[in-house]
Amino acid sequence: MTDLYKDASAGVGERVTDLLGQMTLDEKVAQLGAIWLTSLVNDETFDDDAVAERLQHGIGQVTRIGASTGLLADQSAELGNAIQRVLMERTRLGIPMVIHEEGCGGFLSRGATVFPQGLGLAATWNPELVRRVADVIRVQMLAVGARHNLSPVLDVARDPRWGRVEETYGESPELCARMGVAYVGGMQTDDLANGVVCTGKHFLGYALSQGGRNQAPVQLGYRELREVYAEPFAAAIRESGLASMMNSYSSIDGEPVAASREILTDLLRGELGFDGTVVADYFAVMQLHQAHFTAAEPQESAVQALRAGLDIELPALDCYQFLPDAIAAGQIDEALVDVSCERVLAQKVQLGLFENPYVDADAAITVFDTPDQRELARTAATESVVLLTNDGVLPLESPDSVAVIGPHADDRRLLQGDYHYPTHLEIIYLRAGLEEIKEFTGTDDNIDQLPESGGAFQAGPYYTHHVTPLAGLRDALPGSEISYAKGCDDTTDDRSGFDDAVAAASAAEVAVVFVGSRSGLVPEATVGEARDATSLDLPGVQSELIAAVAATGTPTVVVVVSGRVHTLGDEVKNTNAALWSILPGEEGGAAIADVLTGAVNPAGRLPVTMPKHVGQIPLHPDSRRRGDRADFYGTYVDRDVQARFWFGHGLSYTTFDYSELRIDAGSTTAPTTVAVDVTNAGDRDGDEVVQLYMTDDVASVARPIRELIGFRRVPIPAGETRTVTFTVDPSRLAFHGLDKRLATEPGTCTVHVGRAALDPEGRSEQIELAGDVTEYRRDSIVATTSEVSS
Repeated sequence: MTDLYKDASAGVGERVTDLLGQMTLDEKVAQLGAIWLTSLVNDETFDDDAVAERLQHGIGQVTRIGASTGLLADQSAELGNAIQRVLMERTRLGIPMVIHEEGCGGFLSRGATVFPQGLGLAATWNPELVRRVADVIRVQMLAVGARHNLSPVLDVARDPRWGRVEETYGESPELCARMGVAYVGGMQTDDLANGVVCTGKHFLGYALSQGGRNQAPVQLGYRELREVYAEPFAAAIRESGLASMMNSYSSIDGEPVAASREILTDLLRGELGFDGTVVADYFAVMQLHQAHFTAAEPQESAVQALRAGLDIELPALDCYQFLPDAIAAGQIDEALVDVSCERVLAQKVQLGLFENPYVDADAAITVFDTPDQRELARTAATESVVLLTNDGVLPLESPDSVAVIGPHADDRRLLQGDYHYPTHLEIIYLRAGLEEIKEFTGTDDNIDQLPESGGAFQAGPYYTHHVTPLAGLRDALPGSEISYAKGCDDTTDDRSGFDDAVAAASAAEVAVVFVGSRSGLVPEATVGEARDATSLDLPGVQSELIAAVAATGTPTVVVVVSGRVHTLGDEVKNTNAALWSILPGEEGGAAIADVLTGAVNPAGRLPVTMPKHVGQIPLHPDSRRRGDRADFYGTYVDRDVQARFWFGHGLSYTTFDYSELRIDAGSTTAPTTVAVDVTNAGDRDGDEVVQLYMTDDVASVARPIRELIGFRRVPIPAGETRTVTFTVDPSRLAFHGLDKRLATEPGTCTVHVGRAALDPEGRSEQIELAGDVTEYRRDSIVATTSEVSS
């Protein structure tokens, strides 16, 4: 007779109950953790017998095959199948494991398509595009058997000193929510049997750490915690069924999130309605006794984390291995292990792993970096480019000569973010004691061949074909003379290349200078995880290089290729145009060239505010109100309070005109509709990003100055008009009042529609919301919708 848990026709709950009832405590605990892939391989050899002995009780997850090796897709799939076969055939109950991987800007694995980093995707303001990107990542992960993606990053990022801003979707809860909902929908689909589990991270408040320092403590109030920082996670849960959550490393008001039942259970499950698995950020459970010191040793850390509601310890069973001892000592009840184990097993049933534990390894390589996927990468990179300034020098239309200058002009490494492959793996080389990272070479331009320079497990670096800006411009301008001078490195103070750069610029019709930061996790990186900064200036002598080129009198365009939010003072004041391309990935150079030459009309918009000075931080348009102007908090004695560029800013090669607003005001229980006609008054086709903001004029507590509550990216041919109609549900206007209840209050609100948060040419109109104070639940808020008509 077949065990009920193996019966695909039985319900999820029935199958889990049957399986849990047959499991020993050791087998249950094994499901609450993971094991490094590298712990299962000895000298690049996979020994079935050794692995069977090591995993005799099973295992919940395997930590990162793609992000730990140089394996091609078919090899990765074969290895995953081999591990799975041991668990299915050589353990008592045959419980399959889950491979987890990373996918912030593409599957972090050799040969996978490299899309723009998260912040770059946010700059497209195009959720449907993000959904398509996520679908590609899903297909590639499925092909190698990876069923758990430790993405997306849903942190609301308002401190650009923090190195991980580049992984996020920016500073607005609404923008983060829309992008997160789209990403999760594309990854998980409507049926996890066809999808990959997404992990929202890092719950909660992680990006608001003191001093912008990674993992530092967070001080955050009740309202801001829920209305700003929890909202993207809440939206992904209620709209896309987000199936997994990862804790923040930080403490909030002194309470480490990894040990906080208030955050991980009461708020996450009670208020937000989450019913999936909570996974630990790497080593977060250990940090309870190594960093926060709320526990004295690993066993106590395990007890604190499990009680809080943390189901799975990653990347390995460092502390949870002691749970049987804690139970024997009476420190914790086995029932808590059962609760977490039930969640883990239910997810494995939903993924269909008991029925389909293996993948077709031979077919895996066929869905990696296909022409269609590369075309999507180019589209994403192109749509993400933000035109910051332009005095008319752009677009470049068949110039006789162009000087391409700067350290970011011809270096594929600098197109990548900290969670791209192979950049993320530099930390492996460092930990291996390798003095020279660049001694490893390789390419996947011919992906069917394993380079002879290294074994199958060597982690590269192996790049997919990356188009640098220099290569992109040479392809885009075949009739122009293109010269190149690096000028300087991206981090050093070596100015020896300035003379060549100045000479190239002097001889050219136009100069394009490519600058930025180096993303990564190693000391050489200037932005990325654990690469925080007290300065937002361009690293090294790059600003001096720009000044030297601009001083030649040759029209100068600055292209910033960076994951850091830079202040950009003289860099934009003394040049003719400036663009920001946020770690655009493998097709970045082609995408930048498309925008520079006018093949594509730029429509990227800032997902963050760009300050003038690091001392202005935090600076964003939805700060709590104290007046109606940008200088609402008073002025500085040494500089003004305005941003360099406010959230939502971005220029085009055409002009868009907005009509007066047409508003049907709702109530605290009925929706409000806002319609506006947008006309492309120029002679170029283009996309416009129509942004809807709301100001609560008088409320029981201080509310944001201008809060983004909806947006729509709209293609509009030259000379044509499109009508954009937003429908705002009253629940979308709810906030936590003096009594801390989530409610929508009656009264006057001002609606703003325009091209940026503080667009002086935008349209505004005051409306009256009728009705009584009406309570809502955060797990039932309805998102703003939009329609476009001709």
